[in-house]
Amino acid sequence: MRSNKLITFLALTILISACNNSKKKAEKDSSDNQKLVHSIPSPAGTESSLPSLFTDNNIALLSWVDRVNDSTVSLNYSSLLDGVWQQPKEIIQGNDWFVNWADFPSITASNGNLLSHILKKSSKGTYSYDIKINVLPAGDSLWSNDLPLHTDGTESEHGFVTALPYQDNSFFITWLDGRNTVGQGHGNEHAGAMSIRAAEVSPNGTVSNEVMLDDSTCDCCQTIAAITNNGPVVLYRDRSEDEIRDISITRLVNGEWTAPKTIYDDGWQIKGCPVNGPKAAVMGNSLGVTWFTAANNEPKVKIVFSADGGEHFDAPIIISDKAPIGRVDILMINNENAIVSWMENTESDARLMAMKVNKSGKKSDPIVVNSLGASRNSGFPQMGLIEDKVHFAWTDVKDETSTIKMAYILLDSF
Repeated sequence: MRSNKLITFLALTILISACNNSKKKAEKDSSDNQKLVHSIPSPAGTESSLPSLFTDNNIALLSWVDRVNDSTVSLNYSSLLDGVWQQPKEIIQGNDWFVNWADFPSITASNGNLLSHILKKSSKGTYSYDIKINVLPAGDSLWSNDLPLHTDGTESEHGFVTALPYQDNSFFITWLDGRNTVGQGHGNEHAGAMSIRAAEVSPNGTVSNEVMLDDSTCDCCQTIAAITNNGPVVLYRDRSEDEIRDISITRLVNGEWTAPKTIYDDGWQIKGCPVNGPKAAVMGNSLGVTWFTAANNEPKVKIVFSADGGEHFDAPIIISDKAPIGRVDILMINNENAIVSWMENTESDARLMAMKVNKSGKKSDPIVVNSLGASRNSGFPQMGLIEDKVHFAWTDVKDETSTIKMAYILLDSF
């Protein structure tokens, strides 16, 4: 009997010790994490949401949507100067916009020329809206607003825009286009398919070289593009006749766009749109692509690398399989390493995570950037690299208000 009591006592002692050690480790990890993440003031005020962060070399721009009143919103932006976000400037405001947690305005710079976009309602239908672009040529002080990107004139869904600086001070733009779904209704399984298109836009807003890249894509997942040394590439969530919705790529080669090609066969069969597009980043021809999949009901965030601008890809590397919900972003920091960010669920909320990964598969310990709500209102966190700092922007939701929060992590902390 005494022997049994001794064994029980020893077992309890070991269990308590293990719990204490686990608690101390968690507290230490939390403390270490707080030392890595540096909060910075956001230029956006209260009632702000939907940040879009653009960084390129030493340029950093942040755009966001402000709620002016119950019916009116405005698109504002700020630039980063000497590590401080400057006084916000308004681009445009309106009371007939389509404002959505996943399909939101953006801002881009190309050699001093600025371009932003909004989504403007084209009818009373929920999912009928047009993409309108706003341009501010270098040296000008006033934006030219509400310029058309597409001219199909259909009362249908147009959105999920990616805009990048391109050659001759212009911009490369890709977007999802619903002109072929007219009259069928959003989400109707018998509707015409959503397509993806691309075009070039000059500094004064002239659109040229519009082309359809794929005539059947996922309805509401974000697009992404990158400008490799070989030319532009576009990545997006595709849609097969069997409702396989994996990530595809098309590339501009010798003036012609290649046929869409799946970058990896996840085999995710899903009859509805997961609202979770890919993200890509490039350095020369070193391309990194990250995405979310829940094939076989196993949620994962993955990354693949390509050394030839997307013609071939290495085997995928799993970034997270611990309850991720996607909403990914990526930065290439050199030809072999990337920083990936994503969101994952916890027992009480969600966390914004970040990790460095090498094309060999070596990964750093993940860093918790911040806790935030898992609901749609928290949107899609943004990430950008300025000198030696990885910047983050996200929507913080409390009660019925939302505010954009920002932080950075030193690059050598990964």
